[in-house]
Amino acid sequence: MEFQLAADGLAFPEGPAAMADGSVLVVEIRSGRLVRVSPDGAKTVVAELGGGPNGAAVGPDGALYVCNNGGLEFADVAPDLAVPGHAPADYVSGSIQRVDLTDGSVSTLYDACDGRPLRGPNDIVFDRHGGFWFTDLGKHDEWSRDQGWLFYAGVDGKSLRRVRGGMFGPNGVGLSPDGTVLYVAETYTGRLWAMEVTGPGELAPSPLPWAPGRLVVTLPGHQMIDSLAVEAGGKVCVAGGPDGGITVIDPDGAHEHVRIPGEVIVTNICFGGPDLRTAWITASGSGRLYRAAWPRPGLELAFS
Repeated sequence: MEFQLAADGLAFPEGPAAMADGSVLVVEIRSGRLVRVSPDGAKTVVAELGGGPNGAAVGPDGALYVCNNGGLEFADVAPDLAVPGHAPADYVSGSIQRVDLTDGSVSTLYDACDGRPLRGPNDIVFDRHGGFWFTDLGKHDEWSRDQGWLFYAGVDGKSLRRVRGGMFGPNGVGLSPDGTVLYVAETYTGRLWAMEVTGPGELAPSPLPWAPGRLVVTLPGHQMIDSLAVEAGGKVCVAGGPDGGITVIDPDGAHEHVRIPGEVIVTNICFGGPDLRTAWITASGSGRLYRAAWPRPGLELAFS
């Protein structure tokens, strides 16, 4: 597969969202910005978000909804490799933000649930009902690490609830084509979980009391996995791994890895174009955005 460089010089890009005009929106976690990358590679700042904007998705009102992890420290371990770390000294909490794409105005929908601050909201997916699932990966320091949570919320800013906890770094989240299965990628274990959706914001009990859902696969080796996107045929494309690429996982756990030469930290993928066969991939560690002709179409999202 051929990967074309669409843009570079981005400050740890994540959360790609393909637009109808051929551009793609990406957040920059390190700079706290939302940026539009035009088809010719030109970059335009859409909004200043602060903190650490992470996953992003278009909602039912045409606004962009952003998981803001509250900020991260970064270390430049090589000329083309930035690595995220602990929360910065000025960290307060994470949040869910709404960006009006017509004027770049930003508002905060949620920054706490049940009286507890959100720690590190990470990735987001809307369902057909207009609500959204999002993961909270948590924060860590040299002594401790949060347990992660899965939340469900509405765009009204008044309906947020915790749905499932006990996860070790929940990151990527996506829905199956028929909306009956929710997939969650667990960063630190290299696992992909599947959870049965029984209604808006509702999940069936896990088959095992100590597991968040049905285990689809544990990737071999010490693979740190990240965000994901689902194909129209049901395959789950998970970014990450030690060699920088996308792992394509069947619902039964069979998988293959697509390598992106020269990249180490690959964090997200989305699909765009008229046939949804254009894959946009963020290589956050190097600050690059890639474009590739994907062999199969991606799943059409609930809103775009």
